[in-house]
Parts: sequence; C-alpha cells; structure tokens
Amino acid sequence: MALTANQCNLLLDIFEPENIKSKTLEVISNDLNKKFQKTDHLKVGNCLVMLLQQNLLQEKDQRLAAITVLYELYRSEPLISNPFGSVFVQLLYPPEQHNTVGAPKLEYPGQLPKLTEAEKHFLCLLLSDVHRDSLLRRTGSQITNLDISPKSKSDFSALRLSLAEKLIELPHTSKSGIPVILSLPDKNQQKSTEEVYIRDIVNKLAAGENAPINKVYKPELVTLAPPLLNCQDELVWLNATNPKEHLVCYDATMCIPDIAGYEVRQLMNKAYKAALSLPQQQQLLGELEKDPKLVYHIGLTPQKLPELVENNPLIAIEVLLKLMQSKQITEYFSILVNMEMSLHSMEVVNRLTTTVDLPTEFVHLYISNCISTCETIKDRYMQNRLVRLVCVFLQSLIRNKIINVQELFIEVQAFCIEFSRIREAAALFRLLKQLESGELGLTCSPTSGGKTKSDA
Repeated sequence: MALTANQCNLLLDIFEPENIKSKTLEVISNDLNKKFQKTDHLKVGNCLVMLLQQNLLQEKDQRLAAITVLYELYRSEPLISNPFGSVFVQLLYPPEQHNTVGAPKLEYPGQLPKLTEAEKHFLCLLLSDVHRDSLLRRTGSQITNLDISPKSKSDFSALRLSLAEKLIELPHTSKSGIPVILSLPDKNQQKSTEEVYIRDIVNKLAAGENAPINKVYKPELVTLAPPLLNCQDELVWLNATNPKEHLVCYDATMCIPDIAGYEVRQLMNKAYKAALSLPQQQQLLGELEKDPKLVYHIGLTPQKLPELVENNPLIAIEVLLKLMQSKQITEYFSILVNMEMSLHSMEVVNRLTTTVDLPTEFVHLYISNCISTCETIKDRYMQNRLVRLVCVFLQSLIRNKIINVQELFIEVQAFCIEFSRIREAAALFRLLKQLESGELGLTCSPTSGGKTKSDA
C-alpha cells in the first residue's frame, strides 16, 4: 500500500510551490486525477497525510491543495465513509495539549498542522459542499484572504460521534498504536528546503514495499502461558494394550444424505406452483407423518402459504396442523385471514376449525373479510357464487358450535338482508332468527388455544 519512487516524484511535482501558486485548486485536483489511477487514490492520500504530519508541505498553498485533494479523492462517497474523515476532524478540532506553564510545547506522534481561521472556514465549506465550484476556482492565496463571518461555522459533531463509535469497536492494541515516523523534536533547527533533500526524505518514508508510512508501533501483548493439562489417560489411547477395554463409538448415520427431506422440499416447491398428483400428495403426506419435525425444514414461509392454499389445499391443511406448536403460527394465521377469499381458502379454514380450536379473533376476522369481499366484488355471477359459499360456510360454523353467533349477529344479519335474493342467504337468515328465538338452542364456547378437537 505504498507508492513507487516514480509516483512519489510525480506527486511532489504537482505540489511544487511554484506550480501551486499559479494554479487553482480545481486545476490541481484534475491534474492529480489524470496522473494517478483510482486504485492509487488511497496511497496518494496516505502520502499526503504523512507530508502534512511531518511539515513537509510548508507553504500554505501546498497545505490547502493537499486538504482539497484528500476530500476530492472520495467526494462521491458519504463523508463518514471517507478514509480521511478522521483527518478532517483533527484539523477542525485539534486535540488539546496539557502542558506545564513555562515548559516547551509537546507534540504527539502524527500531529497535523494547526490551521488558520480562514483555512478552517474553507475546510468547513468544502465538507458541507457549499459553493464548492466557486471555491475550487480560486488559488490557495485567494482562500487565505477570504473574509470570515463570525456566524459561518459549521457543526460536524455528528461526524465526530460516528468516528468515535468506530474507534470504540477497534481492539485495544490498535487504539494504542502510534506511527513509526516521529517528527524532529527541535523545530528551530535550520533545515534545508532544497528539492533534492525533500524528495529524498519522501522516497525513504513513503516509497517501497517496506515503507515506514505503512507501519504502526503497537504495544506487545504479553499473556501468561496457560498451565499444562495433566492427562493421565492419554498414553493409554496411544498404546492400546487391550483393545477390548476401549471400543470406538462411530455414528453410522454420518454422511448419509437426507434423501427423504430433499424429495419433500422438491415436492413442496412444485406444490406452490401447481396441483400435485395423488401419488405425489400421498408421498409428501407420508413423509411428514413419519417425521413430524420435517415440516420445519421444507421451506414453507408465511409468504408462500397463499400459493400452497390455492394449488394444494389438502397439503396446506396438514402442514398447518403440524405447525400448530410453531412460534410462527400466528403469522400463518394472519396471512391466511388476509389472503383473497376463495373456495380453497374456505376449505382450509373450515377444516382447521373442525380439527383444532383456532383463536376466536382469527375466525371472526376471516368471516368479516369474507363478507367484505362479497360486498365489494363487481362481477354479479362471481358475487352470487361467493355469497352461497360464505352462507354455507357460516351455517357449518354455527351448527358445529365453532363461533358464537351473538358476537357477529348484527354483521351477519345485515349480510343476509343485503343478499336476501339468494336462497342460501335466506336460509342463513332463518337460522339466525331461530337462534335468536331460542328454538334451536345452539350455543358456542369459543376458545383461543391450539389443542385439537380430539384432545379437548
């Protein structure tokens, strides 16, 4: 993850003080994109951060150009995903240094340069993507001469918080690491600024496979050696003198393919799309009868239930009966209630109500859905057909004491009156009147459990 010597020289050519002063920030950024491929952007950014940390970009124009390039390299991505987001935060909010009064100022490894107010203002506008085009058409000198309004500061506390949360997730050894490149302690020492000298330093620090720029010094993790386990029986297994005393236990069912489970899943996939033949239905139901737990591994989800009900209602009934103890049974009920009403869905619900005690609210909601469907359908022929089915279905529920008709009396009576022209609706209305007058004496004790009728 380091640049080559030629790439380092190419990067330094772009950031030459003489070239920087006469070019706008936009021209510098475009020039760098032409000379470096996108795969090298991270290497270029790491090198620029190192140059900023080691004060090798001493001119303000160079510094602003480097900051601009760091942002432009990943401008298309969210700011939190920018690998140099922490660099921007440190530039805007440098860590406080707690030095003793009168003592020389201390610096920490990897310290970034302190920006002026004009430079901070420029960086805030850049990160906020405010007036970006007009900003980048200026040179570094023009940026440093900008007039700063006291109210023009941006808040990046959300970015700081997100970066801090990411830092918490890192291991303690990673958070304790420091760069292996340390700044020269004596900043007052005269240093040569000749081009050859700077290029030689950058090539030694940032170029090559073992470049120091890629290395971090981390504290060594020292742990106590675990105690040895005193196993006295191990040698017995290494040299078995009497094989009869020690028998090898082998699981004979290992590596045997689950052919039955595979075939059941294949049949279920067909059952969602079309009606199964009678032999296929018998095979599927037979395998589920042999292994009741197999129903949890056949791939049936609540979302696939309507397709199974419409194409293979008998399979749907048996599968739902075996799923009664499942934690998802309420989801299956909810899907069944809200699916489009049809002869098959009624068949499934009617069979379930006569076999197990379904929750009362489930049955009532399904009845309301059936009545609503009959009232809203436009096709007169289909409407008459569905009304007959609903009336027969309701009579079956009432006579088998599945529902307490008193709780739905008003809604069902209104339904019968609306479709009184249909013979089955009139018959249902007469049944309601007989119940109301007490002639039949049918009552129901609705339950909300999951026990079968045979268990009740």
